[in-house]
Amino acid sequence: MTAGSARPVLRRFPAAPWSPDSTQVSRRRFRALNLSMMLPLLVAVGVFMLVRQAQTALDVVVLGLGIVAVVVAFERWTVGQINRVALPCLLVAGAVWPYAVLVIGGDPQAGYYALAVIAGLSVAQLPRHRAAAAVGIAAYVAVVGALGLVRHPDPGVSELLATVVIPTGITVVLIGLMFPNKGFYDVMAELEEARERDAELAVMRERMRFASDLHDIQGHTLHVVKLKIALAQKLVHSDTARVEQELSEMYALVGDTIAQTKELAYGQRRLNLSAELENARNLMEAAGMRVRVDRRAEAGAGAIDLLAQVLRETTTNILRHSRATLVRIELTGHGITVVNDGVADDTLPELRGLATLARRVADDGGELTVRVEDGRFVTAAEFAAPSATSAARTDPPA
Repeated sequence: MTAGSARPVLRRFPAAPWSPDSTQVSRRRFRALNLSMMLPLLVAVGVFMLVRQAQTALDVVVLGLGIVAVVVAFERWTVGQINRVALPCLLVAGAVWPYAVLVIGGDPQAGYYALAVIAGLSVAQLPRHRAAAAVGIAAYVAVVGALGLVRHPDPGVSELLATVVIPTGITVVLIGLMFPNKGFYDVMAELEEARERDAELAVMRERMRFASDLHDIQGHTLHVVKLKIALAQKLVHSDTARVEQELSEMYALVGDTIAQTKELAYGQRRLNLSAELENARNLMEAAGMRVRVDRRAEAGAGAIDLLAQVLRETTTNILRHSRATLVRIELTGHGITVVNDGVADDTLPELRGLATLARRVADDGGELTVRVEDGRFVTAAEFAAPSATSAARTDPPA
């Protein structure tokens, strides 16, 4: 989803399920950000160093292999698979470093660049022995640099710095910097997982509420039917008129229960809009979202049920399918609008539950729409004729 889209995307249904994984969406966004910002910089620095040090075509090929290893390692690091290529990339970079020091000579920046970067990316991701790996790589860089220093005809402080101190120091620094970086990504992953667990928990609460409603409808009826059957069995030979009455009452009771169950299954039971507003706020706040409710007027009696059902279904969709941090619910005398951020992309989802409600709203003379607008997801139910209103009141943001 691109914020500030020039043209809002609008849908008036039909529908099919939509279920993106918010954790995967976040990882894809981090990957795209790293590839677009960091990879070009890494390549540019590597090419610059290569141009400065390479003297022959063979030098370009060997140093270029180090840059290729950096690109491969970084690309795999962005998807959390650096361990699959760490060893071959380290071997390539480890071979480039002595070639740069012992064969090419001069300022060996291009030689240790690949090894330092790949070591920084891979060591922090190791499951164990990270400290030993860091010390070993740093020691290897220092030893190779020292061999180059020994071969120098007249080594001085500048040569010591260029071939031993600076390469080793930069390698150690890059490895050290990647440890807090890994911690940051681990925290982000944990937050995403916690968010998904909270959303699933909220949906589970909603299912439990449905189960409770179903129990209220059918449990009482079944208990009464059981008692009436027991009574009819006792009176079947002594009072047939009473038995017929009990059977007639059971028939009517079961028929009424079937009707109520059907209403519950299709979301047609009469709902309390105020209770639904409070329930929606509690569920979304439990999932870490900020909620603002603007109750500008009281909805008419004819619209309350449908508006409550739209709010309930929209709440479920936000909890399950978005990464929202802010939700605004606006209620007027003739409609309801729910706006949330956290839209993953510009693809408009297809939502089955709201599609069913859209037909019912249309049958009652209203319109239910879903659209992506200015980086936000908007669900709006509107009825043509405004109902009687009361004084507007606004709940403060959570």
